[in-house]
Amino acid sequence: MKFQFLTPALHGVLDYLAAGALVVLPFLLGFSGIELWLSVIGGAGLIAYSLLTDYAYGAIKLVSFDVHLLLDLSAAVAFIIAPFVLGFGFLASIYYPVMAAGVVAVVALSQRQGQVAAAVRR
Repeated sequence: MKFQFLTPALHGVLDYLAAGALVVLPFLLGFSGIELWLSVIGGAGLIAYSLLTDYAYGAIKLVSFDVHLLLDLSAAVAFIIAPFVLGFGFLASIYYPVMAAGVVAVVALSQRQGQVAAAVRR
């Protein structure tokens, strides 16, 4: 069984859904200050580099999908570290690692460009 079953197109859909969640959820959870704005800026950044990614839902296609995945992982690392470094409250200290875990899962389950090309040739 292949564990990397998320196509770049499906990954793109999840990107925009996650970006929306990153922008909206901190307001619903009552975050303020850096707890709020780190998530909002992260969501806006995800929208920006998704629009620049060379996949189905990218608009300009300047960034390869593999680089996009590295940006995703970088954001996940930042979200794991932030609560400790920035002294977040209890709820935000749970929110950020949970969001990071979701990102890591999506990256781990996403097909890489070489895998997509091989699947198309079959």
